[in-house]
Amino acid sequence: MPRLLAAVLLSLLPLAGFAQDRPKAILVLDGSGSMWGQIDGVNKITIAQQVVGELLQGLPDEQQLGLTVYGHRRKGDCTDIETIVAPGAGTRGAIAAAVDGIKPKGKTPMTDAVIAAAEALRYTEERATVILVSDGIETCQPDPCAAARILEETGVDFTAHVVGFDVSGDAEALAQMQCLADETGGTFRTADNAEELAEALTVVAAEPPAPVPVPVRFRGIAGPGGPEITETLVWSIGSAEQTLADYTSALTLTFDLLPGEYRVEALWPRHEESAELVAQIGADTSVVTLVFPAPPPPPVKVDFYATDGANGPRITDPLVWTLHRDGAQIGDPLTQNYFSREMERGEYRVTVTRPADGAAAEEVFGVGQAAKRVILVLPEYRPAATIDAPASVVAGSTFDVRWTGPDARNDYIAAALPDARAGTYDTYTYTREGSPLKLKAPAEPGQYELRYNLAYGNKTLVAVTLTVTAVGATIEAPETAIAGETIDLRWTGPDYQNDYIAVSNLDDRDGAYVNYTYTREGSPLKLAMPVDPGEYELRYTMNEDKAVLVRVPITVTGLTASLKAPESVIAGAAIDVSWVGPDYRNDYVSVSEPGSREGAYATYAYTREGNPLTVAAPLVPGTYELRYVLNQDKKTAASRVIEVLPVSAALEAPDQAVAGATVQVNWKGPDYRNDYVSVAEPDANPAAYVNYAYTREGAPLGLQMPATPGSYELRYVANGQPRSVIATRRITVSPVSAELKGPPEAKIGQTISVSWQGPDYRNDYIAISKPGDNGHVSYTYTRQGSPLTIEAPEAPGTYELRYVMNQDRTVIATQPLVISE
Repeated sequence: MPRLLAAVLLSLLPLAGFAQDRPKAILVLDGSGSMWGQIDGVNKITIAQQVVGELLQGLPDEQQLGLTVYGHRRKGDCTDIETIVAPGAGTRGAIAAAVDGIKPKGKTPMTDAVIAAAEALRYTEERATVILVSDGIETCQPDPCAAARILEETGVDFTAHVVGFDVSGDAEALAQMQCLADETGGTFRTADNAEELAEALTVVAAEPPAPVPVPVRFRGIAGPGGPEITETLVWSIGSAEQTLADYTSALTLTFDLLPGEYRVEALWPRHEESAELVAQIGADTSVVTLVFPAPPPPPVKVDFYATDGANGPRITDPLVWTLHRDGAQIGDPLTQNYFSREMERGEYRVTVTRPADGAAAEEVFGVGQAAKRVILVLPEYRPAATIDAPASVVAGSTFDVRWTGPDARNDYIAAALPDARAGTYDTYTYTREGSPLKLKAPAEPGQYELRYNLAYGNKTLVAVTLTVTAVGATIEAPETAIAGETIDLRWTGPDYQNDYIAVSNLDDRDGAYVNYTYTREGSPLKLAMPVDPGEYELRYTMNEDKAVLVRVPITVTGLTASLKAPESVIAGAAIDVSWVGPDYRNDYVSVSEPGSREGAYATYAYTREGNPLTVAAPLVPGTYELRYVLNQDKKTAASRVIEVLPVSAALEAPDQAVAGATVQVNWKGPDYRNDYVSVAEPDANPAAYVNYAYTREGAPLGLQMPATPGSYELRYVANGQPRSVIATRRITVSPVSAELKGPPEAKIGQTISVSWQGPDYRNDYIAISKPGDNGHVSYTYTRQGSPLTIEAPEAPGTYELRYVMNQDRTVIATQPLVISE
């Protein structure tokens, strides 16, 4: 802490350059007996000595400073005041030695000490400052205020700053010190510890401040009154005494500067412009602005594109563009349908060429301050083309078309209505398929056009008339069918790819259906009827455009279905259900929660399993529905309520068992298929277990306990949907122990004899392993007896013998083993 205080004091003393402007000063230091008191375990005189000593080390030689001390030589002497070092330059060593030699002894004549210091400073002739540090009340002079008042009145410019060191609890001392400072225009501060002493000295030692640097930002603007430049400039800034920036690249620069004259230069690299000035920096200067010549106006955006003929569409295929200025080409030709460029003011010439036919255009244009478009007009592109095809074809059929034309990329032959705009069609084939190419006729009869369509500009080069005639179809089917029934029907028709026969609602749009079968299945084909009774339509539907060639009505009648089963059943039991129904493919009888969605179930059985069939009751008691469900649309054809009653079970077993042991568990319960008794952690979900045994193994059954000791739960688990625990009982699993006796050392590859005691559960074994390794190097099953033999590892090192329970590979005994060569 003293080093910190010294650093603070150093900051208060004047800079060397300003020392001649400051008044002489004397530090008046209390050397009375009370300075042996302590602050934070350190004597006050020691703190003062260390602080002043470190202060003086950094003091410039030019600083005129003296030292007056009181109470340091004699006890009870009010005249014990000594100006040990007269104020002057180069006094650092003398003051430091004097302060270090102080041994507090006497009284506190602080007022007379201040007067003595003022006289040493010739206060009546020159500016003078006294800094008094005292830790107690005046004990000699009865009136410090009166003395201070005389010093103020008779001095040229006398000031006494006072620091009350550890006097906060002494009201009289505080009043005396405050008066001494107030009467001379000085500052009074108190300090109760080392840190507060530093803060107090900071205040009282402060002289009128030297000029304060102010932050000044240097910037450039583009032209008088123009915007601030937002690009990097190269700056050179300095004064007669120092260089602040020497070809420094920055957008702006900011320095803390003292008032004065500074030279400022800067270069604007992009425009190769420079500016300079001599700036007078004052206390209120915050910004220095360099004015550069305004740059030329920025380039503007020019868009270029071409049209296919006057007032024609914009060309979207690649063109070749060149730009010229003053007779010289600008850059390489561009191959694209349009382009944009940032361009400076001036006159230019642009040319464009269409690769497809070599047509070209050019234009001379000027660029000013505003963005613009340059639009060139190319002659309409219309190469020769022909089409040769039948005058009449059947709807939906495929026919040959011969053609000639440019065969450009993505050109195509299309069948379209005569008034359809260019680029629209009913059917089409790309010309890249060759000539002749195959084209499918529209699905609807009528008058059409065959068109050679140019992909470039989406233009029709030639068109010929095409008549599309109707195609016939028939359907033979029964007039009625039972809901969900699969009927046989006969048909005739074109049998185009993916044509189909559908059964649809009367108000369904063409192409919509309830069920369908492709015509490629032959005639007759099978078609499933809807499950909802009502009036429907059989439709021959062409895959192309989903055109319907023929419609035949059919009536779907209701079906008969019923269920017969017990009124109630035990949870999880098998329910014998007699049923009446259509027995369609994948129909099923389900046990479902009332109100659940169609097709939802807890358990189910397919009707194909016989009549009656068996379906398992849910394991959760409650009211359910038996449902006859049609596989199509999962529609319920019949239902009835059934009550599922709780099922019970009981378990008998020991209260405790050893880890890994097999205990006998007697049980009573339904013994449904795959029911089991498990041992599980008490909070585990019903399907979780450590070990289990099926109830089909009889009662009692053997159940292996976990390898880890603890509290567990035996459970009777009914294996249904979902699995349900219907009986439990607690069991405590205690630790199992084992002992090993083998040699502490062995040679590599040696056969070792090991005696052991342990549970000898099935597949338990004695192993040799590396410490910390879960595996083993060699092992022998305990079923080999005790003692047993085991092969030592082939590598020397530190190992351990282990008794390992086969369940969970749990290690229950170890012995160190060293293998040597």
